[in-house]
Amino acid sequence: MLQGKTIDQLNIGDRASISKLITERDVIRFAELTGDINPIHMDKLYAEQAVFGERIAHGMLTASLISAVLGIKLPGPGNIYVSQSLKFRAPVKFGDVIEAEVEVVEKIPERNRVHLKTICRNQDGTVVLEGEAIVIPRHE
Repeated sequence: MLQGKTIDQLNIGDRASISKLITERDVIRFAELTGDINPIHMDKLYAEQAVFGERIAHGMLTASLISAVLGIKLPGPGNIYVSQSLKFRAPVKFGDVIEAEVEVVEKIPERNRVHLKTICRNQDGTVVLEGEAIVIPRHE
């Protein structure tokens, strides 16, 4: 069984990331799962008349990639996601390859908490989302 890192196994500056191609199918499935059928995501004709001129992925679909990094890579399995701040900087379009990265910026051993910087970039290096997360890493 996979085990994530404990607070003692984490260091300031530790990083991990995953990359994902965002497809129309991903957006449709996310809409079905969440019920968020906003036409900016679902309706091509509507979206063509909107601010970005085309359909875009849900912001929370992009944000969910951060959860994946935290859950499977750093700190990894067994951690508890306590909080997340998010700033959406640019739209994610169908066909974008998004890299979600987390970086340990602070350890709070007396509370067994870790503060991480979170960022998502597209294939051009454009920051599409950034924020900060607090997690409780697994215990020994």
